[in-house]
Amino acid sequence: MSAAPLVVYSSSGSEDEAEAGAGAQALPGAGCRPPGQSPLPSQRLPVPDSVLHMFPGTEEGPEDDSAKHGGRVRTFPHERGNWATHVYIPYEAREEFQDLLDELLPHAQTYVPRLVRMETFHLSLSQSVVLRHHWILPFVQALKDRMASRQRFCFTADRVKIYTNEEKTRTFVGLEVTSRHAQFLDLVSEVDRIMEEFDLTTFYQDPSFHISLAWCVGDARHQLEGQCLRELQEIVDEFEDSEVLLRMHAEQVRCKSGNKFFSMPLK
Repeated sequence: MSAAPLVVYSSSGSEDEAEAGAGAQALPGAGCRPPGQSPLPSQRLPVPDSVLHMFPGTEEGPEDDSAKHGGRVRTFPHERGNWATHVYIPYEAREEFQDLLDELLPHAQTYVPRLVRMETFHLSLSQSVVLRHHWILPFVQALKDRMASRQRFCFTADRVKIYTNEEKTRTFVGLEVTSRHAQFLDLVSEVDRIMEEFDLTTFYQDPSFHISLAWCVGDARHQLEGQCLRELQEIVDEFEDSEVLLRMHAEQVRCKSGNKFFSMPLK
C-alpha cells in the first residue's frame, strides 16, 4: 500500500521567548563603592505573591501535556522563545458543509470509532515551522508584502483522501482540491521564498492541497483506505448540491504564530 500524503498542523499554544538579560554582564560603574569600604551584607527580601502575579508573563509557554490536546504529540520539543508558526487559507464552513460532515463522520467512525471532527477548517500553504518571538512581526510583514498583489480565486475540493502527519502519529480524513492547483502553487512559491529568507523549512515538493474534516491519533490508513474511502466518496458525490457546496473561495491568507493570528486579504 502506498504511503498516504502528509499533512502538517502546528502545535497549540504559544511558544515563548527566553528572558532577556539572563547572564548579562554588569555595566561599568554598577555597584561601585568607595575604596576601603566593606561590602554591605547581602540580603534578599522575599517578593510577595501579589507582586509575582501582578504581570502575568506573555512569554511563558504552555505546559506540554498531550492529554490536554486529545493525545496529540508535539512534532518538535517546546522551548522558550520558539513559536509554532503555520501559513494557510482559512475556510469558513457553511451550514450545508456541516450537514455533509454529519453524514461523512458517522460512516467513517464505523471503521475508526476514535475519529473526531475538526473544529476549524483550512488549506495549508506551509509546514509548521519554529519562529523566534522577535521574528514574528518581520515574518508577517514579509508575508503581507508578498500577498499584496495576489488575486483571490475559486476552487473545488471534492475528492475524499486519507492523510497522515510526517511522524504517522495522526491520521486525517480530508477533501482534496481538484481545481486551481496552479494558483495554490503560486501562493506556496511566495511563502517558500519567505521561509528561505528566514532559514525555515519550505513546503512539500508535490503537495496535495486539502481541507481536513476529521482526525484521530495513530496511523489509521489501513482501516480508512479501500472500502471505507470508496463509500465516503459516494456520500460526497450523492450529497445534494455538492458540486456547488464544494466550490470554495480563497479570499485571504492567514498566519498563526503561537496564539497570534494575522490575516492578509487577497486582491
